[in-house]
Amino acid sequence: MPLPSQPLRKLGFLTIGLFDGDDPRRGHESTLEIIELGEQLGFDSAWLRHRHLQYGISSPVAVLAAASQRTRRIELGTAVIPVGWENPLRLAEDLATVDILSGGRVNPGVSVGPPMHYDQVREALYPDTADAEDFSYERVRRLLDFVRGKPATDFSGVEGFEVFSDRVQPHASGLGRRMWYGGGSLSSARWAGEHEMNFLTSSVVKAQESEDFAQVQLSHIRAFRAHHPDGDRARVSQGLVVIPTDGASPEQRAKYEEYARKRLPRTAAPQGPARLMFAPDLVGTSEQIAEQLYAHAAFREIDEVAFALPFTFDHEDYVQILTDIATRLGPALGWRAAG
Repeated sequence: MPLPSQPLRKLGFLTIGLFDGDDPRRGHESTLEIIELGEQLGFDSAWLRHRHLQYGISSPVAVLAAASQRTRRIELGTAVIPVGWENPLRLAEDLATVDILSGGRVNPGVSVGPPMHYDQVREALYPDTADAEDFSYERVRRLLDFVRGKPATDFSGVEGFEVFSDRVQPHASGLGRRMWYGGGSLSSARWAGEHEMNFLTSSVVKAQESEDFAQVQLSHIRAFRAHHPDGDRARVSQGLVVIPTDGASPEQRAKYEEYARKRLPRTAAPQGPARLMFAPDLVGTSEQIAEQLYAHAAFREIDEVAFALPFTFDHEDYVQILTDIATRLGPALGWRAAG
C-alpha cells in the first residue's frame, strides 16, 4: 500500500476531450496537446474517456493513434470503451494496429452492458440484430480471445495471390496483458480477475455491501486480486477526481471550488436504482489532497492512479492542474517523474 514510505509507482490522468460541435478540431487538438504535455511532465500514462452521440471523444482509438505519433514514451489508455457499441473482432484489429504504431504503449480499458439510451439508438446501431445482441461479459471475453491471438476462423493459408491468417492481424504481442476492465461492482472485479485482466476502479461504485465509498472500493480491489492468478501483484488503477490549486489563480480556485460544491450532494447517499455511489472531488493544495488520499482505504491498497480531469474546464485549467499534479502532488505521494 502506498504509504509515505512506500511511494506511488505510476501516475496517470484521464480526460474526456470535450469539443465545440461547430469547431470539433480545436477540442481534439487540445486533447492531443494535453497528452503531449503529460509526457513532458513525466506522467506514466494518459487515458481517454469514451462518449457516443455527445461532444466528447467518440473514437478514442483513432485519437490514440494520433497521440502515438506525437509522443514516444507515455502509455496510452482508454477508460473505458463500452463494448456494447463495438464488434469485438474489429475492435481487436484497431487496438492491435494502434499498439503496433505506438511501440506497445496501448492500455485498452473496456466495460460491458447495453449502450446508453439503447431504446433510442438500437435501430441506428443494430437495425437487424438489436434483440439478439449479447451485452454480457461474453462480449469482452470474445475481445480478449481475439487480442490474445486465439483463432477467429478455421481458414488460413493461400488463396490465389492472397495469404490469410486464422487470427487477428496484426498480432500485437503483449497487448493481451495490457487489457483493463473498468468495473464498479464485486461481480465485475471478480470476473476481471478470473480472466487475467487489469482492473480500473473510478470515482463511481455500486453500494452493494456498504454505503462507505472507500470500503466498497477496497472490497472490489481485494476481490479482484483474490480471483487473479497474480494475487496481490495484479494491477489496479484508481481514478478519483483531484484538483490541486497550488498554481491556480484566485479565479481558477473559485471555479474549482464551485464545481466541487455543486457535485457534492450526489456523494451523500446511493443514487438511483443501481445505487451508484460517487466519491467527492478532492480540491485543495497538493499537501491537503495527499493527506486525504492517505486517509482513503482504497488508495492505500494500490500503487497506480489515473486521476480524472473535470469534464467542463478550459485548456489552461488542465495545464495548471496537470502541472501541479506532476510537480507537487505526485512527489507528495512519493512518485518520481518518468524519463
